[in-house]
Amino acid sequence: MGFGRMNELEYLAEDVVRRAAAARIMVTSAESCTGGMVAAALTDIAGASAVLDRGVVTYSNAAKMDLLGVSSATLVAHGAVSVETAAEMATGALAGASDADLAVSITGIAGPGGGSAEKPVGLVYFGVAQTGVDTRTCRHVFSGDRSSVRQQAAARALQLMAEALPD
Repeated sequence: MGFGRMNELEYLAEDVVRRAAAARIMVTSAESCTGGMVAAALTDIAGASAVLDRGVVTYSNAAKMDLLGVSSATLVAHGAVSVETAAEMATGALAGASDADLAVSITGIAGPGGGSAEKPVGLVYFGVAQTGVDTRTCRHVFSGDRSSVRQQAAARALQLMAEALPD
């Protein structure tokens, strides 16, 4: 991208801020492998204070339990990188942010280590929790190095946020 052109995260974050502001909806994020990239992308946009309630980085299992209410049973049975954990992270983020109506969670394996046959490097689960709507999840396997996986995961989380907001 050349000078003066927005990168993908900026473009997606601007779309989320615009849509959320128009709908008067507050959003929140619960991030693990992206380490706050979603919240950072949103706060880069002027007007974010009208729509971003909070962003929580829960990198450790203890943080997922303490700050988001993810159950230890879920972590033991399914692991931190699982559809179940992503769902509990999103639900917990929404419950913990009384002013928010939309939460997105991200948990994955950015690499270069930590992967397995069942859970390869690049595997990321997302959760989307919304007031009055059943929590949804999705799974994606991204390719590339650690930085690329994290960037792609943050972009996908912003897309999921935008898709959950009115046009």
